[in-house]
Amino acid sequence: MANFLSKAVSRRANWAVPYAIFLLVFVVLPLVLIAVYALTDATGHFTFQNFVKFAQEKESVNTFVYSLGIAIITTVFCVLLGYPAAYILSNRQLNRSKVTIILFILPMWINVLIRTLATVSLFDFLRLPLSQGALIFGMIYNYLPFMIYPIYNVLEKMDHSLVEAAEDLGATSSQVFRKVTVPLSMPGVMSGVLMVFMPTMSTFAIAELLTSNNIKLFGTIIQENINNTMWNYGAALSLIMLIIIGLTSLINGGDTGEGEGGLI
Repeated sequence: MANFLSKAVSRRANWAVPYAIFLLVFVVLPLVLIAVYALTDATGHFTFQNFVKFAQEKESVNTFVYSLGIAIITTVFCVLLGYPAAYILSNRQLNRSKVTIILFILPMWINVLIRTLATVSLFDFLRLPLSQGALIFGMIYNYLPFMIYPIYNVLEKMDHSLVEAAEDLGATSSQVFRKVTVPLSMPGVMSGVLMVFMPTMSTFAIAELLTSNNIKLFGTIIQENINNTMWNYGAALSLIMLIIIGLTSLINGGDTGEGEGGLI
């Protein structure tokens, strides 16, 4: 018995068994259930009616388009704000400490609901209305660290000898930034875009809190259908969201192998 246990522990493949079970139960099985519910009706018969219903419901389609717009706006602002911050944090010529880096990453350690409630209190204190502006501000505030960190990680690991080589060849600072730094940092930017765009599309708690439930996002529509026991239609909407997330990941998949411009 002891010899059998020793052989089982010594085989590397056996260490993957707990992770395989975890993925099967908590990842694969839920996805299969979503697909099954989405492609069946209340009686369990196969149908595409749930997707036809989505296409015919003007409110759901408009909410989806609106959520897509909010996600794009949030992602663009996060890139515009996050890239300079990540560049400054990774610049070795600037005197920045690890404490500064931790301060940028620290919000990621706090629960998103707590951060959102703090934002609501801030708007109440400043007597600002909880409207679309508050929603976009809250989205940017919550997801900005998820843009900064992957860009910073790429820039920090970038081979700076390439920058020195460009400078030796007569490139100006702006040319080095445009032709060396930016291309090499694009994998980090794309990772940040995915980390911001995908949760922004599917969130509902932030919209409910920062707009007093006056503005609905696509995630809110899914939540309402699930809460109203409309499992099949809610699953169809969830499957649509998963397909979009999967397509977005595939579009970015061509860059993942490059790493930091081939430096990983």
